[in-house]
Amino acid sequence: MNMHPTAQRTAAETALIDAFGERFSDLPGDPAIARERDDAVERIKAGLPTRHVEAWHYTDLRRLLTSVPAHDASAKAVPLSPLLHGSSVLPVLNGVAAKMPSLPAGVTVEPMRDKLGDGSFAEAFKPVSDDDAVGAINVAFATDGWFVDVADETELATAIELQNVHAEGQAHARFAARFGSGVKATFVERQGGTGEALSSSVTNVTVGDGAEIIWLIVQEQPDSTSWLGQFNAWIGKDAKLTVFVMNAGGKLVRQEIRVAAKGEGSDFQLRGVNLLSGSVHSDVTMVLDHAVANTSSRERVRNVVTGKAHGVFQGRINVHQIAQKTDAKMACNTLLLSDDAEFDTKPELEIFADDVVCGHGATVTEIDRNHLFYLMARGIDEKSARGLLIKAFVAEIIEDLEVEPVVEALEEKLEAWFAVHG
Repeated sequence: MNMHPTAQRTAAETALIDAFGERFSDLPGDPAIARERDDAVERIKAGLPTRHVEAWHYTDLRRLLTSVPAHDASAKAVPLSPLLHGSSVLPVLNGVAAKMPSLPAGVTVEPMRDKLGDGSFAEAFKPVSDDDAVGAINVAFATDGWFVDVADETELATAIELQNVHAEGQAHARFAARFGSGVKATFVERQGGTGEALSSSVTNVTVGDGAEIIWLIVQEQPDSTSWLGQFNAWIGKDAKLTVFVMNAGGKLVRQEIRVAAKGEGSDFQLRGVNLLSGSVHSDVTMVLDHAVANTSSRERVRNVVTGKAHGVFQGRINVHQIAQKTDAKMACNTLLLSDDAEFDTKPELEIFADDVVCGHGATVTEIDRNHLFYLMARGIDEKSARGLLIKAFVAEIIEDLEVEPVVEALEEKLEAWFAVHG
């Protein structure tokens, strides 16, 4: 965290510290969890990170987080309709896990409140680094969530959807999923709500040997909500994890993705779509560690930025010295649709092995006038032609998933966003 002990605290920092003092006795956790919460608040007291902290260079949290609404225990959040038909939905409403649905064979679930209460989650309940402001805020205030365990060789025919939904105030959720060896499953993580709020969510995922997991993160916050999210994953031998992120809302958004390829033959795929409008500031930051030999990864991110929106993509791939035969490529492509829109991109490779194939690239552009002319010359009006080009730019990433129900659901989200912002 950025240290500035002589500086006056911001209104947001003061509100967070005061909120912790008011709510501490109601927060679940054994003594080990309570100590982690105390440590997290000390980090907040030292000051939220500024642009002088490298990981937060494009998102000055101390300046951008202008206010923190008080927690409202009486606020009523409503579950979202599932993204995929037939999904088992595990909602967290205003920070409280709701009634558990019936679940497929091979899947067991526990409310995170119970895991915090008996201390069994204490080892994982801490920020991941000194500059982890998302983790610190979540550790301080997370009250509930879900811990999902999927047994070895389980193949789920339908998806499981985790929801973090808020009304006014604050909502902080914690999710964890452990996939045994040979598991094949699709999980959806939904982030949304109503009203002015500060919401955070941290997810830890362990992918067992030979498993194939698709994890979708769909963030659709109102333009009055600040949302801080973090997804952490560890991938085993010969396992494949595909993460798809769609950001389509919020006032201030920080989505962190931290992945470690821990087993030989593992593969990580990231696909991201950022649909940014209004005056949102949205930051997707990824750190990927290739920690063993013979691993692969591909990251493709597409951004559409309009209005006065400001977007950020930071992607860093670390290839450890032992990680020979690594095959890793990353690309970030951005379409700016207004003169006031901004996008900052920072792809990085840190390579200590000498037998690797790695590369990265980034582009920022406007709509190609030649393509626009081609469509208009065939009788398509300018607005419709622009819409077709923009949708094609984004849809290519969605179609990479190659799972028809998932592609259709995400394309519906894309169409809904364009109906409002196109």
